[in-house]
Amino acid sequence: MPAKDDSASDKEKSLELFLKVGLDERTAKNTIANQKVTANLSAVIHEAAVTDGCSRRVGNLLYTVATKFPANALVHRPVLTQYIVSSKIKIPAQLDAALSFFANTGPENFKTSEFEQACGVGVEVSEEEIKQSVNEVFEEIKSAILEQRYKTNVGDLFAHLRKRHPWADPKIVKASIDTKLHEFLGERTAADDEKVPKKKKEKPAKVEEKAIAVSTPEQPAEEILNPYAIFPQPEENFKVHTSVFFSDGSILRCCNSKELLEKHLSVTGGRVLTRFPPEPNGYLHIGHAKAMFIDFGLAKDRGGGCYLRFDDTNPEAEKKEYIDHIQEIVNWMGWEPYKITYTSDYFQDLYELAVELIRRGHAYVDHQTGDEIKEYREKKMNSPWRDRPIKESLKLFEDMRRGLIEEGKATLRMKQDMRSDNFNMYDLIAYRIKFTPHPHAGDNWCIYPSYDYAHCIVDSLENISHSLCTLEFETRRASYYWLLHSLGLYQPHVWEYSRLNVSNTVMSKRKLNRLVTENWVDGWDDPRLMTLAGLRRRGVTSSAINTFVRGIGITRSDCSMIHLSRLEYHIREELNKTAPRTMVVLDPVKVVITNWKDDLIKDCEARKWPDSEAESYKVPFSKVLYIERSDFRLKDSKDYFGLAPGKSALLRYACPIRCVDAKDVVLAEDNETVLEIWVEYDPEKKTKPKGVLHWVAEPSPGIDPLKVEVRLFDRLFNSENPAELDDWLSDLNGKSKVVIPNAFAVPPLEKGVGVGDKFQFERLGYFVVDKDSTPEKIVFNRTVTLRDSYKSGK
Repeated sequence: MPAKDDSASDKEKSLELFLKVGLDERTAKNTIANQKVTANLSAVIHEAAVTDGCSRRVGNLLYTVATKFPANALVHRPVLTQYIVSSKIKIPAQLDAALSFFANTGPENFKTSEFEQACGVGVEVSEEEIKQSVNEVFEEIKSAILEQRYKTNVGDLFAHLRKRHPWADPKIVKASIDTKLHEFLGERTAADDEKVPKKKKEKPAKVEEKAIAVSTPEQPAEEILNPYAIFPQPEENFKVHTSVFFSDGSILRCCNSKELLEKHLSVTGGRVLTRFPPEPNGYLHIGHAKAMFIDFGLAKDRGGGCYLRFDDTNPEAEKKEYIDHIQEIVNWMGWEPYKITYTSDYFQDLYELAVELIRRGHAYVDHQTGDEIKEYREKKMNSPWRDRPIKESLKLFEDMRRGLIEEGKATLRMKQDMRSDNFNMYDLIAYRIKFTPHPHAGDNWCIYPSYDYAHCIVDSLENISHSLCTLEFETRRASYYWLLHSLGLYQPHVWEYSRLNVSNTVMSKRKLNRLVTENWVDGWDDPRLMTLAGLRRRGVTSSAINTFVRGIGITRSDCSMIHLSRLEYHIREELNKTAPRTMVVLDPVKVVITNWKDDLIKDCEARKWPDSEAESYKVPFSKVLYIERSDFRLKDSKDYFGLAPGKSALLRYACPIRCVDAKDVVLAEDNETVLEIWVEYDPEKKTKPKGVLHWVAEPSPGIDPLKVEVRLFDRLFNSENPAELDDWLSDLNGKSKVVIPNAFAVPPLEKGVGVGDKFQFERLGYFVVDKDSTPEKIVFNRTVTLRDSYKSGK
């Protein structure tokens, strides 16, 4: 217990310290949840001598130093903190330049004059200079600004100014741009606030940029404009990637030699090459959408290429179904692979390099069982076979390859450091025996490489410039670079980013697989799942997902849970522009218009789009129609705008109707359930009721309207983070799927509707035609409601 209390006390002290230097409470709490960042930030604050507090601007810059300062130049970190505290470095652009300078310098001495010149120290850009440059930029792109008016992308203007004055205060630049826009264009008009027509593709990105600006107001403008600006160019890949600290006190600083880097650049021509490496053992989920956005997006941004590489080293868990699905989903998400490869394509190369690793004394054949390996690792003990002769390991490894050793009786392990502080250096397994045919390589092999062995080597063999992965792989950096260094191979630039965690769902493949195989959901593409196939079936577009991911940003903050409502916001924004309107009644109650002729059918013009009268569709209006049961009450109230005895309501696109009194309501035997409502319509439309109802009428006397099935999907789990629960399956939302088998729809939906077609059901939400639809009955899935019903904890 005392240890626990001490830990809590330390966290409280760290939180107090971080708040003193101006971090907002949320960032400070997220920081103390990460021991590494907490230690770094505490050290930086003490180096800067601001333990009693400082301005928020200084504190934010120090936070950046704590999270981004290059490990190979730590000796110079105190120097940088003093430049920040003294306000010689005071804007993010200067700090970025300083970090780049020290990354190139490493632990070597440097000239102060060169450092200050590289970071713009002492450079003062006056407000008048900024205004003059703003005037010049406006004059250069005058026609574009006049055409776009207040829809002009302010980020683009920032970029123009950044080129002219890289050290200018961004707040003054922003104020000058805003002032000039107003001076240039005058007051905003109603047209300026109109939404961009759906043909313009820049609108989703613009919406997303606003979301970023609101959620992270202090983020540098250039990162909003281009989230890939944080990544270095391939020719810069000569810096120290990581320092591997060994238990004997020695340090291995891994980096490319001049010869290796030149050879790499000659093969690639200096192009950016990335890879998206899913394991084909399940369906991709929304977390993979972020990985694709980063991997494919960086390559596209730099004019390079991204491999779609199947990490198929475990033949027991992999299926062709998953391979086909992954290729299809990558294309659906809008990405085009540079090449499609498989780790198994390199099995021969990997085998030969394993032989070389043994020859160099960096690997050995081990006969420990899995339990014994686990026990020895826990005790930080070497395997009894660790120091066996190289020749003996070479022979045994060949026997493994030829199938002469039983499965489970031998593994090839890398000889790393069993006493390291990093458990990912505990002599990781490189090869294991599996007498299982491979879905891609067939039965050519009975030994298969591990992820830890194969991943970094294939990155090198494919000349990947940027190896991008999530933060849980950060502790594997040491092993990644140790292996490439031990084999003398080219070393890609590794960069880790935070996982995408979305509320009210699970993202673990193991948990997803259990939900599917135990029939808690209806397959991998169940619309309640955050699999990309499920989201697509639910009617979510790939562009909405990409806009959502872009809005989150490429960050290393690993303590955030993104609320599902944020994704739903982007879905609504897109479907509002692309989904035509129609009318469907989910829970119909019969309405009879007493002053309408029995056999009279009249067509009403209904709008497909709210802002356009040009496109419309016809819906029949007759004596008998249906409204939502929830749109009628036996007792009226001031805050209710539906239909009630003695009250009127407007039928959308038609006319007002009035239920004269309670005698006009037909009830069931329980004296509560409404069976029919008798109303009168106002042909002169003299009444102006506040309530507007959607409806569906009989297309001809005595004939029911078109019946459709509607599936209402909701959050799959009640808790925001069900993965944290021991009994996570007990948290499943029993109302996550509600099937309405006999909803009523207007006749136009019967013609020309195909799977995947999207609609807005007026007043109800956005819906998509499901693949279960038949010629006899159309099935609709609800994509999202019209409004977020989960605000304020609801």
